[in-house]
Amino acid sequence: MEHASLLAAAQANLRDSITLALGHAPDRGALLVYDGRSRLAALLAEGYRALLPNAATLNFDKATPEEILRAVDALAPKDLVIFVQSTRFRLNEFRFRIELFNRGLKVIEHPHLARMRDEELATYIDALAYDPAYYRAVGPALKERLDRAHRVKVICEETELVYDTPLEDAKLNIGDYSGMKNIGGQFPIGEVFTEPKEIRRVNGTIKLFAFGDTDFSVNATEKPFSAVIEQGVLVAAPDAPGAFHVVLEKIRADEGVAWVRELGFGLNRALTRERRVSDIGAYERMLGVHLSLGAKHAMYTKAGFPKKHRFHVDVFAAIERVEVDGEAIFEGQRYTLGSPTDATGHF
Repeated sequence: MEHASLLAAAQANLRDSITLALGHAPDRGALLVYDGRSRLAALLAEGYRALLPNAATLNFDKATPEEILRAVDALAPKDLVIFVQSTRFRLNEFRFRIELFNRGLKVIEHPHLARMRDEELATYIDALAYDPAYYRAVGPALKERLDRAHRVKVICEETELVYDTPLEDAKLNIGDYSGMKNIGGQFPIGEVFTEPKEIRRVNGTIKLFAFGDTDFSVNATEKPFSAVIEQGVLVAAPDAPGAFHVVLEKIRADEGVAWVRELGFGLNRALTRERRVSDIGAYERMLGVHLSLGAKHAMYTKAGFPKKHRFHVDVFAAIERVEVDGEAIFEGQRYTLGSPTDATGHF
């Protein structure tokens, strides 16, 4: 796609994220910190500059840490900070997002943009689209159903993974920050996630079509492969590719076993099994189900799972249907609850 077309699409989607999702008003202060080390970073930075002509802008590779901190200090609570990053910015003794949230600032982060290949730019930009009618209907409806669930089945071709347990309080990442202390986060958005209250009551087999590789990229396979889960632990993957076994070996070497913790429901209709981006953090919003391997899940505290654990590897299921207490909530590549608009993955 030509630069002009990509830029026009980016500006339209970024405008909706700024105004509809974060509620940023034109009279509020804004700061854009960016780099130009990747085509996507340069394109998004150009889009934000056009949308926020009065924002302070700093090139991370040319500004000093002191200059960036002074620019942050000049902002007031409810102002907006945007990071457009080919990798992820680091400043000594300054934890960007946490510190900014503590100051009451709104935040949009686009990390690891250099991981996206040129042919994936249009997909990433489409994933930035914000449809409040869709996200704010499907997200809460899904959370409500998961929060009162007693049994969940994740059904793939010839396999079934059963959660015979209630789930933890589901978290929303849908661009609706009503009642939340922190406004913003990493974009693209679109996810509802939870985990089983009793991890050892997860049993069965699931088909996976992609996983996070050791370099944090998405490794998609030609054919889905089976993963056998017993008492919350992935115990076998008989037809998995070698790269997946390398990931498993790293987890087991550090943690003993490969626990299955997160149960995530991606809502982003621009990201599907066929339409992918390489960065695992962005692709995690993919329309459908993803799980995490490893004992780490920072959002939930559990006895026997100390925070020192470091592995949280996303894996993506080739699902046909998801049932909650016998009711289908996902089928035919769409959510079947809460949506006043098209909830399919066709974009």
